[in-house]
Amino acid sequence: QVQLVESGGGLVQPGGSLRLSCAASGSIFNTYAMGWYRQAPGKQREVVSTLTRDGRTNYAYSVKGRFTISRDTAKNTVYLQMNSLKPEDTAVYYCNAALPGGGLDFWGQGTQVTVSS
Repeated sequence: QVQLVESGGGLVQPGGSLRLSCAASGSIFNTYAMGWYRQAPGKQREVVSTLTRDGRTNYAYSVKGRFTISRDTAKNTVYLQMNSLKPEDTAVYYCNAALPGGGLDFWGQGTQVTVSS
């Protein structure tokens, strides 16, 4: 069982920055691919960014160039640095750990990000 705890959400003005953190319950990065997803009110959950076990990153087109995913193996923590935030980035952000090939994944409880003036 993997436990994921997100933090770092909040209210920020357009153009501002936030860094989300996802603390895992153990050393899982050699086993699980990590990802950040988000769900806005009335919309389906969508992938924001992923980080493979070997360190390859991928980003949704809407956040490319503004968001950066990274990890600190010593702290068992994955980060999402979000810059140049827009109102359309407003959503609950979730951390995910997934076995490559599918079959098993885990989710955090989510953290709210609100971009508004």
